[in-house]
Amino acid sequence: MTESQSDLITIANPRSPVSEAYRTLRTNIQFASVDKELRTLLVTSASPEEGKSTTLANLAVTLAQSEKRVILVDCDLRRPSLHKLFRLDNAAGLVSMMVDDEALQAPPLQETGVPGLWLLASGTLPPRPSDLLGSQRMARIIEGLLTRADMLLFDAPPVLTVTDAAILATKMDGVLLVVNANHTKREQILNAKAQLEKVNANIVGTVLNNVDLNKRLGYYYGEPEAR
Repeated sequence: MTESQSDLITIANPRSPVSEAYRTLRTNIQFASVDKELRTLLVTSASPEEGKSTTLANLAVTLAQSEKRVILVDCDLRRPSLHKLFRLDNAAGLVSMMVDDEALQAPPLQETGVPGLWLLASGTLPPRPSDLLGSQRMARIIEGLLTRADMLLFDAPPVLTVTDAAILATKMDGVLLVVNANHTKREQILNAKAQLEKVNANIVGTVLNNVDLNKRLGYYYGEPEAR
């Protein structure tokens, strides 16, 4: 099994405690949107190496397994990784839709091998990602993708490193913040939360990754290591 495959624990070992934790996360997100249907969700972190992409990919798998049509969109136009997790190509993707009207009409979606789950990779990395993500073209892309899926999941760069996540958050129904228990400082979490709140982002929850579990809890729950 390759490193990428092992990161997708919900595929490699769906009966594991970690996979069950992702299914619990799926349920919690669904309950968080009782009053308003949550169809677009941004996943980000305060700083790099928190495990956001791995968390997002596994969450997407569990949503597809619950018979939802899901599109993963790699909006980390600086360090894209979703195509690596699913061992897919990154030649065409979101950036293609930004510059090509044909791609806008027929998105270069790739099958992931999970029924009901497609990936829109990043494509060729642009010089100014923030400008693209904040454009009206991005709003049109989201609108078009929503006609093809029940839910869109977006991977964004860390909040404290660049403005991309905050810009995207203004276009989303909800934001999920991923935190590495052994890496992220409390001050970083609060700063990231404050930046998202400045743009009126709807923070639906926080995922605590890489928790050191005691023996009692360790039998039931576990979290994957951060990427």
